[in-house]
Amino acid sequence: MLRALIYLLPLALTIFAFIDCLNTPEDEAKHLPKIAWVFIILLFWIVGPIVWLAAGKVRRPPTGGRTPSEWHRSHRQEWVAPDDNPDFLKSLKEENKKDEALLKDWEADLRRREEELKRRENDPDAS
Repeated sequence: MLRALIYLLPLALTIFAFIDCLNTPEDEAKHLPKIAWVFIILLFWIVGPIVWLAAGKVRRPPTGGRTPSEWHRSHRQEWVAPDDNPDFLKSLKEENKKDEALLKDWEADLRRREEELKRRENDPDAS
């Protein structure tokens, strides 16, 4: 049983460090790019995970004793849905104005062409 623990403990540590490294944003990996940390963790089976946990990631204690998930929940963006975002709504209004102007131009062009066709049909000598 003790022999199994000798192999399972480093394996569990490696799996934990590997998953932690993959879930860490690129800008929070210290000293090396994240892909280099992944190779170090996988190639150096016992030392790699320990080095990752000790020096590979920016680690900050939760402020006020809060968990990271609470921090993310309280720091969500102000606008949840696009239809609640005034910038998005303003961009839709601008697009609608552009589309309406384009539609008016097309309608005017269509009317001009229809009038031109009517004139040609009424005056066969104008060709």
